Amino acid sequence: MQQWLANIVRPRYAAARLRFAPQFNFLRARLARDSRLGLRLTLSVLLFVGATWLFGGVAEDVVTGDPLVEADVAISQWFHRHATPALTRWMLIITDAHGITAITVMGISFALYLWWRRSWYWLIALAIVLPGGVLGNLLLKQIFRRDRPHFDEPLLALMSFSFPSGHVTAATLFYGVLAAYLASGMQRWRDRARVVVGAVLLVTLVAVTRMYLGAHYFSDVVAAAAWSLAWIVMWLFAVDSMLRPKTLASAD
Repeated sequence: MQQWLANIVRPRYAAARLRFAPQFNFLRARLARDSRLGLRLTLSVLLFVGATWLFGGVAEDVVTGDPLVEADVAISQWFHRHATPALTRWMLIITDAHGITAITVMGISFALYLWWRRSWYWLIALAIVLPGGVLGNLLLKQIFRRDRPHFDEPLLALMSFSFPSGHVTAATLFYGVLAAYLASGMQRWRDRARVVVGAVLLVTLVAVTRMYLGAHYFSDVVAAAAWSLAWIVMWLFAVDSMLRPKTLASAD
């Protein structure tokens, strides 16, 4: 039976492979690990498109007042109702550790380490991604001009705009570049996955503190993480293309 199936499948597979040879070659090139236009580009494009699509969808819902806005209010009120003095102290510590001053200190420390290691690619990438992303967040706040959550007894009183979250943006930018740097030096996918998961958990923790403290809505932190990821992917690949010229013959 198996031999009979093989005799049927093999000729058809060979014919399909011959007919769609250009498409198979293109797909093989997109998944090649040793080519700049291979797996690295494929993953970068998928991440960039997915993150950009997510940010655009959330931003549209916020502007048009879709049901996501109602969910924002419900989530904010739930966090506010369950606030306790002890938990609030911890949330303040975590959120203060990821403010502009703290992220700047961590960014400069990381930059000095990269300079000491002569990791010029990562140093330039960090110098573009982190400050550029923070400035981009300020610009987005001025474009959308969304008010922050309002409570009769707020845990934090902030007068700036809410969308997207600055703390989550800064945390995503810093931990994103740090995770990419650490993962680039690892051989096993399992180790790389652990680094990525660790970065995601840290960003998520910062996002929870901002919602708990009433500084941001759920959509604020999701949009911040999404657009920051797109920013990281775009510039990491751009810097890689400028500083690491390679032959592209294998991907043509």
